[in-house]
Amino acid sequence: MKIPDSAALKASSAPQKKKPLYRSLFFQILIAVVAGVLIGHFWPNIGSTLRPLGDGFIQLIKMIIAPLIFLVIVTGISAVGDVKAVGRVGVKALLYFTAATLFALVFGLVVGNIVQPGAGLNIDPATLSQDAVDAKTGHAVPKDAAAFLLDVIPTSVIGAFANNSLLQVLFFSVFFGAAIVVIGRQRCMPVISLMETVLELIFKIMSWIMKVAPVGAFGAMAFIIGQYGLDTLGTYALLIAACYGAAVVFIGLLFAVAWGFARVPLWQFLKYTREEFLLALGTASTEAVMPRIMTKLTNAGCSRATTGLVVPTGYSFNLDGAAIYLSISLLFLAQAFGHHLDLGQQLAALGVLLLTSKGMAGVPGSSFLALSATAAALGIFPVAGVALLLGADRLMDSMRVVVNLLGNCVATFVVAKWEGQFDRGVMVRAFRGEITNEDSAIMLGKEEVYEEQELERLSEGQEPSPKFRGGPTADNIPQFEMSRPGQRQETPISPD
Repeated sequence: MKIPDSAALKASSAPQKKKPLYRSLFFQILIAVVAGVLIGHFWPNIGSTLRPLGDGFIQLIKMIIAPLIFLVIVTGISAVGDVKAVGRVGVKALLYFTAATLFALVFGLVVGNIVQPGAGLNIDPATLSQDAVDAKTGHAVPKDAAAFLLDVIPTSVIGAFANNSLLQVLFFSVFFGAAIVVIGRQRCMPVISLMETVLELIFKIMSWIMKVAPVGAFGAMAFIIGQYGLDTLGTYALLIAACYGAAVVFIGLLFAVAWGFARVPLWQFLKYTREEFLLALGTASTEAVMPRIMTKLTNAGCSRATTGLVVPTGYSFNLDGAAIYLSISLLFLAQAFGHHLDLGQQLAALGVLLLTSKGMAGVPGSSFLALSATAAALGIFPVAGVALLLGADRLMDSMRVVVNLLGNCVATFVVAKWEGQFDRGVMVRAFRGEITNEDSAIMLGKEEVYEEQELERLSEGQEPSPKFRGGPTADNIPQFEMSRPGQRQETPISPD
């Protein structure tokens, strides 16, 4: 992308027409979600058949997630140019994830003890069947800590990309980026230039995919309501109220953490990312918005390296919403079978849940696996009792999605600030609606807006915006060009 010269300033200074409401992605997704709820409720048979629309959209997103993470992390690490800094980011992220998950689990247990959502149900274990749980989880068994850690290491790099194993892709990406730093940025400049060009292509593809996001949200919401209905709300009213109430309080705590550690006004951030959060709600998937939320975070002042490391890792290690749901559901099931857990049993359950809740992102029936493993380890209630949650599980998706996504965004801000890779001034510009770097403009489909903003900045004597946050300006990264046979073109390499 090239910024026009200053001669075009006068022509570009004319007032811009406000975009019509119907062209707003937020408005389109909102209408799609409402329409999906109405179709699913009044015509459930039709709603149940619309699942392919939601699944198709999520598959389009998954198509580019693995290469996106690889390219973002590698180019981000190469721009930082410090392997030790990358290691510090990883350690700080894991420390934050562990503390946040532990707090979410403890908070859920406190809420479960106060509300007592399963008290008085008096379920007879003889009426339960394990078949329903097996069908939900695909007969999978939870991995122990050693197996989980070994699974992070890919046996084949190609297999990691083919299977969309995000932790394995991230693991290889860190090694690849570190190798570029050790060998030297100048020597690896042709590779970096090629990666930057490919990443621009990925960003452009993503901007096209987002145009059909309302269709995906419509299909997913129609299916959920049509398949499970709104009547289930009454059956699990107390459990649902406990989980959603706990989520609201926890989000309030995230507001305090974001402001206290990084001076980020989370309400403005939610307004800034409203399209992504509404899409995540509509599709009941945080993966559907991973590329966009990473772009919004880098546009809001977090470096590409920090965002690329924290967000994908957080999708497996920082599931705050799932942690709240697991601890409340554990007490719900114990109370439903007439068991009162003492402090020792609850602490033991806390330890098991802390282990089984890690790495569950993308695993079918992950919450059922974690609860089944806890039930089997502690013998509190029959493992088949987890089937009691089948009716309520999908109704908890909205709570889990919002808290998980917001928790990972706060983690990115905190770790970036902790590592000195967060620019609050840029965040303020982003919250005002500005595009603060070239790559974000491509991903968000706002190249023309970015060019106009850059032209105005340059006319005011300000420094040009970087190609990506935490990286060089576009002029410092030569464009990768293919030459015709018989011709030789040398790409100039600018000094660091």
